[in-house]
Order: sequence, then structure tokens, then C-alpha cells
Amino acid sequence: MGRAESGDGTLIAYRRTSGEGPPVIMVGGAFSTADAEAPLAALLAPRFSVITYDRRGRGSSGDTAPYAVEREIEDIAALLTEAGGSASVYGMSSGAALALEAAAAGLPITQLAVYEPPYDTGAAADVTDGAAYTARLDDLLVRGRRDEAVELFLSMVGVAPDVVARMRRATMWRGMTALAHTLAYDNAVMGPGRVPVERLARISARVMVVDGGASPPPMRVAARAVAAAVPRGRHRTLTGQVHEVAPHVLAPVLAEYFAAAA
Repeated sequence: MGRAESGDGTLIAYRRTSGEGPPVIMVGGAFSTADAEAPLAALLAPRFSVITYDRRGRGSSGDTAPYAVEREIEDIAALLTEAGGSASVYGMSSGAALALEAAAAGLPITQLAVYEPPYDTGAAADVTDGAAYTARLDDLLVRGRRDEAVELFLSMVGVAPDVVARMRRATMWRGMTALAHTLAYDNAVMGPGRVPVERLARISARVMVVDGGASPPPMRVAARAVAAAVPRGRHRTLTGQVHEVAPHVLAPVLAEYFAAAA
């Protein structure tokens, strides 16, 4: 695993799955690490040089306080340098929102693909709910109640209580609680939760926004809204897919898209 030094000196751990083609950087969502992105990276590797990484505060990467979304954008900038100065980028869920913010900030992203950035396109009253979630999450993390913080997040994204109960008994739970503090980072990336139309309008790169045909309607509405807000945006739906998209379904779509302008 390599190390890229970010703007504030934080070391960001990354893996390069080397292929013969141009570089692609993958940005994971909540609870995601480089290991979680490995299956998709392996499917893209025959045609691309794929970089997966542990976002700050996760896995083998450092975590310098205080957190700011700008620092995570600088992390991506450091990885772009490692990739040779520019690269295509793929972002998943909250990682999709982070990748969009990086592109809006002017980073040398040649083309961008994102899967279901979890913006809220509902009623204005939902903003109050978002503020309450932020306050509750921050309180739980300050008090070290990591299990409850994970439960709060899962409830917020619509996971049923009985499913959460089963997850608590599974081996994955320990890994999720270990990353509980980064839920606040993802929450900061999402901000008020609305599609940031003005910032997205600054993106000059080509952007493909993908959603799953079996995902909840709000996810699909948000994906179309993001595609409409980006000057060079396009939208694509993967039939039968949900938020936990199957790598073998997504990989050919990404490969075709990234190769088109390579």
C-alpha cells in the first residue's frame, strides 16, 4: 500500500491495481475502505490503472483534526498527483458527493462517474430533520457511544430495526463501529443535504450519474437532479440494481464510459 501526503500533512493510504490503461480513482461511501472497493477495482483493472484508498480516518490513513470537507478534497488532489496529475474518478454514495465537490473545486478530474449521491430532494421540513440528525450524531460520538451512532445512521438511511438487530450480531458490526467517527465526516460532505446546484454548475468535466432501477424513488430523483445540474451531465439507470450495486453489473458501464474519452 502506498502513501500520499495531503495538503495538511496527513498520509492517505492507497492501493494501485495496475492495468495498461489510464488512471481511475475510486472514492468510497460510508463505512467504505480500499478493501471494500477491491472487487470493483479488480474488474476494471484489465483496462485501467485503478487507485482505491482509505479516506481519512479510515483503515491505514491518517486523521488530522479538525476535520473539514476541504481536507478530503485535498486528499483527492494528492491522489491525482500520484496518478500522474489527472485521472478519471468514480464515487459511490457519500463518496459520490465528495467526488462532485472535488470536481466543483477545480481538481484535474478528466471525467467523473457517480453512483447514487444521497442528496435529499424532499420537502423543506426535512432540513429540520437533518439538523436534528447532525446534533444527535455529534452528541453520540462525543460521548463515545459508537454503536448507537451506527444505529442512528442506519435508521436515518432507512434500514429496518430488525435488520439492524441482525447486523449487530454479525461480524461486520465491529468494523462499522470502528469507523463510526467518520459518519460525521460523511455528514459534513452532504451538508444540508440538498443538491448543490450552484456548485455543480461549476463542473467542467463530463459526468455520468448512475442509479439502480430498483432503488428507492428518492435516490433516483436525486440522481436525475444531479445529472441535470451538471453542464455536461448524463443519467443512466441500471435495471434491477439497488444502492448496494453489484460490481459485475457496474464495471462494464464504467469501463465503457471511462474508455470513451481515454
